[in-house]
Amino acid sequence: MAKLVFAMNQSLDGYVDHREIGPPDPAAFRHFIEAVRGLTCMVYGRRIYEIMRYWDDDLPDWDADDHDFAAAWRSKHKWVVSRSLESVGPNATLIQNDFEEAIRGLKAQLSGEIDVAGPELAGSLTSLGLIDEYRLYVHPVVLGRGTPFFAVPPPPLRLVGNDLIAGNLVRLTYVPASNDPA
Repeated sequence: MAKLVFAMNQSLDGYVDHREIGPPDPAAFRHFIEAVRGLTCMVYGRRIYEIMRYWDDDLPDWDADDHDFAAAWRSKHKWVVSRSLESVGPNATLIQNDFEEAIRGLKAQLSGEIDVAGPELAGSLTSLGLIDEYRLYVHPVVLGRGTPFFAVPPPPLRLVGNDLIAGNLVRLTYVPASNDPA
């Protein structure tokens, strides 16, 4: 059975906004390249999928790390949950109806880690009790506004890891406390 992991960059005050937080430093970017390489697949909400489509086509000003990330990202199948999209790009499948059944099916049929991206989608999956792990990549900035990492209150969580990824980027890893062994 696969594990659903909601992982996103966020500010100290809990907001996700890639434009405001800015790009990761080179060491952090290499961490994200390796993280994507290790995934089974990805599940995206519409907004984050549209942002990530940036990696579909090579750009002339990219460096080697950009090309490595794009190659890793393109190699992974993406499942896109959206009622408004009519189609998705390469190596992607659109889920328009009964996303709960579709995600439960992915968890049951696959093994490894499935990345969940998009706070609203993660909120819906949290409400359904489907998120197995939360990875908060905390940047030392305060935004004061934006989209919160947690779109809905999560269940009680237990910290299972804290890692300095690179520079000032810290990863906090939590699992639902109900996942504690009895």
